[in-house]
Amino acid sequence: MVTVICPGFHDRTLTDEFLAGLAADWREPPLVFPAERSSPVSAIALWQFLEANLSDRRGIPLVWIGFSAGVVAAIAVSALWRHSGGRVKGAIAVDGWGVPLGGDFPAYRVSHDRFTHDSSRLLGGGNESFYADPGVEHLDLWRSPQTASGWWLRETETGLKTAIPTTADRAIVEMLKQFGELND
Repeated sequence: MVTVICPGFHDRTLTDEFLAGLAADWREPPLVFPAERSSPVSAIALWQFLEANLSDRRGIPLVWIGFSAGVVAAIAVSALWRHSGGRVKGAIAVDGWGVPLGGDFPAYRVSHDRFTHDSSRLLGGGNESFYADPGVEHLDLWRSPQTASGWWLRETETGLKTAIPTTADRAIVEMLKQFGELND
């Protein structure tokens, strides 16, 4: 399994800080789309990046983590990847406000505040999500997910929602564990 990171319009150092803030024990290092060299919303640029880096590994399932504008390309290319015979294990949309989430794979939302969370969930977002409470700045959620406290909303086996107090990094790590992307 490979996690593909799709950043937004920001300096690459924020993505490096995001990955350090997760402190995740990856099975395989994530593949970071160099959005600073093209547009983070460009599905064509992301597709070409995948072709250059994963064309010989089409059978390996992908997990997507997109941030802000990067969610647009991540969701578009996940559909293309599946259509071309690839597998998608799941997606995490970090502050992908206004981007519809759909597909036949789990998709979760992580939001910098409750308004963004509530208004984005109208466009899909699976059974689990996280929102910061109190809200944090948009870029701070990406730069330092370990400092964003809030609520992880999970659906129990009985179908009821439960709210667990945690931080964004812990929620994201638990989501990645569900995909089987991290070591235990």
